Amino acid sequence: MTGLVLKLGPHERVLINGAVIENGDRRSRLAVMTPNARILRLRDAIHPDQANTPVRRVCYVAQLVLSGDAEPESARPQLLRGIEQLSQVLTDHDSRTQLAIASRAILEEQPYQALKALRLLLPREERLLAAARP
Repeated sequence: MTGLVLKLGPHERVLINGAVIENGDRRSRLAVMTPNARILRLRDAIHPDQANTPVRRVCYVAQLVLSGDAEPESARPQLLRGIEQLSQVLTDHDSRTQLAIASRAILEEQPYQALKALRLLLPREERLLAAARP
């Protein structure tokens, strides 16, 4: 079997090409056979009110592209500018690697891969912000 396999917990919701799909009472697996389908697990989605840090804001824009709520062409400059700003602050090797992956994914019109790379920066950002608080 080829394609993406989603493993869903009971009552878990997922957005596929703009349609919200909710799983039933049991765990299940879905095979998504359409290449380049836009898929977002709603448990991983960032609510607009939660886009309140630099990394979360860039993740949110990538999420909008992935969900189809923003056009890739109009969001691309904003995403690349946000990634560039993050690269000026997150200078460690691991962060730079994830930012490079995200940039490449944006340029290749792969919003899921960009979001995946950016989300890996969230724990690091959380630690940095916690350390900066008095």
